Amino acid sequence: MAIKELETITKEESERLQIEMPRRAFLLKLGFVLNAIAAVFVAVPVLGYALSSFRNEGPFKSWISLGPLTSFPENQTRMARYRNPYTRPWDGPTADIPCWVRRLAGEKFQIFAINCTHLGCPVRWFQESHLFMCPCHGGAFYEDGSHASGGRPTVCARWTASDSKPAGMNITAR
Repeated sequence: MAIKELETITKEESERLQIEMPRRAFLLKLGFVLNAIAAVFVAVPVLGYALSSFRNEGPFKSWISLGPLTSFPENQTRMARYRNPYTRPWDGPTADIPCWVRRLAGEKFQIFAINCTHLGCPVRWFQESHLFMCPCHGGAFYEDGSHASGGRPTVCARWTASDSKPAGMNITAR
């Protein structure tokens, strides 16, 4: 009789084991699911970055107003400020970006980034010497943006200018 009870228990246990998922199989499936979720979290930003260059609409190709033409006298370099088109609500005053605007003659302009091309330090304009000077490494650039001395011998970053808009002069980084 004892043998029949053992067989009955063994059959019941074997049925229970077949219905339940073993711990190893459960943890393996759980690992696959968690790895898939992590892969999605990594892949979404990477794909967004890779595919972002194919977008043609948005603020990154729009003209940015720098102000009326009267605020930029001929043959002089002035600082202007514009609002970064990539701003977020939490950017605050850091979204206001300065640049140097040089009016050559009539409706011809040169616009330079305020940061040096070497270390990104803020470049200053000195009217007396007609030079842009970088305080970090002593780099100097002529008023047309070409390298004068010191630092890295590259031209200051430039933008395209247009005064076709009625509100004044506009720039774009095309």
